[in-house]
Amino acid sequence: MELPAVNLKAIILVHWLLTVWGCMNGIFPASYAWGNFSVLAVGIWAIVQRDSLDAIVMFLTGLLLTVLTDIIHISVFYPPNNYLSDEKRFSIGMAIFSLLLKPVSCYLVYRMYRERGGEYTFNIGVARAGRDRSTYEPIDQQDAPPQWPDSSKTAQQPY
Repeated sequence: MELPAVNLKAIILVHWLLTVWGCMNGIFPASYAWGNFSVLAVGIWAIVQRDSLDAIVMFLTGLLLTVLTDIIHISVFYPPNNYLSDEKRFSIGMAIFSLLLKPVSCYLVYRMYRERGGEYTFNIGVARAGRDRSTYEPIDQQDAPPQWPDSSKTAQQPY
């Protein structure tokens, strides 16, 4: 199933609106707002520089980090039930909705990264300890004769 192409501007606009609504009542500390708005500023940089892989990678990394920080903020600063007014419920609900939407946004931003030419794939293979010397070319000897005879040029047999 192929997801439709989503504009980066739409992702940033939705997360900006949800972050503003999440910060409305001052339930969360300033670090919640600073973290989310600074990542959205990096997303604006990714919009402005369409060819930059660095901008989109930093935006993706920031989104992934704010997932973790949002979980910490919501779990630590969630007030008890007897202190919840309707405004605070709305604010916390929008922060939770933003948190739930971030993995989808991360996937869409990762697809944009791949469209821009990024080739990072998750590889959990075993790294080899040696060096691959099959493409090694010495640069100190420009026209040196080959060290081994060429196997394509076989010696002609006498008749």
